[in-house]
Amino acid sequence: MTSTLSLSRPVPPTIGRRHRARTRRLAALLVSPALLVLALVVGYPILAAVRMSFQVSSDHIDPQTGFKVTGTTTGLANYAITNGRFVNALWNTTTFTVVSVAIEVAIGVGMALVMHRGLRGRGLIRSSILVPWAIPTVVSALLWRWIFAPSGVANAVLSADVVWTGDGISSWTAVIVADTWKTAPFIGLLTLAGLQAIPRQVYEAARVDGSSPITTFWRITLPLVRPVLVVAVLFRLLDVLRMFDLPYVLVGPHKGSVETLSMLAYDEMTNLRFGPAAAYATVLFLYVMTIAFVFVRIFGADVTNRGAS
Repeated sequence: MTSTLSLSRPVPPTIGRRHRARTRRLAALLVSPALLVLALVVGYPILAAVRMSFQVSSDHIDPQTGFKVTGTTTGLANYAITNGRFVNALWNTTTFTVVSVAIEVAIGVGMALVMHRGLRGRGLIRSSILVPWAIPTVVSALLWRWIFAPSGVANAVLSADVVWTGDGISSWTAVIVADTWKTAPFIGLLTLAGLQAIPRQVYEAARVDGSSPITTFWRITLPLVRPVLVVAVLFRLLDVLRMFDLPYVLVGPHKGSVETLSMLAYDEMTNLRFGPAAAYATVLFLYVMTIAFVFVRIFGADVTNRGAS
């Protein structure tokens, strides 16, 4: 009896606090190497880009020597980004994001529903659907560039003579089609994982209650798969907002109909205008961060898995 009572005694508060303090110190010690690496490879470049975005270079002729002199001053001139090219790049980035993600969600959910059904050759269907997502983006862009060539497959199928890789609504459409073909399987794969986690008893109960397939999808399938779908859409939003390689390879640079903020920043950087390039990159970073924050606040994406506790 005495030994039992002694074992059931509560731990003194001081000992509990010391144990928690030691645990926190050990956790901080274990995480510190990863935090240091992140600070070096992520934090420092961000701070350096922000600092460079405030630097304005100016060229002038020295009246005493007659030579060209390049000076650097600090100011907000690089952030006076109301020019037409920046507004156009921002518009293209936003429209690509909204349209392509909306289409990819619709097609991806349809793919997941098809792959989830007990069909013959289901493994082959899943493998074939995931092939576009496995192809590198540059290779995919080159493939679609061949398809959208003036004498390519697209014009042959449509019996048309459209310059898909020119500069206009046709090139914008070509980028949307290529991006949807490549990344819709990504949303389909994550949605399929959410569908497989839904118990069969839920659907059996719905059938017993006389629920139609459409009602079952809207009232049962979609709400239960919503957490996974929201995370998939969040990842795609962040990816499309930073789109660069697909329109750059498929259509080419200096095309106003497909130029994104990433392409604009890259073009400024390659022309040695580092201040404006850093300003565009900083604006893009803030834009992506704002969209992600608003999306998480509205739809409640459980990216940290807090709902599991």
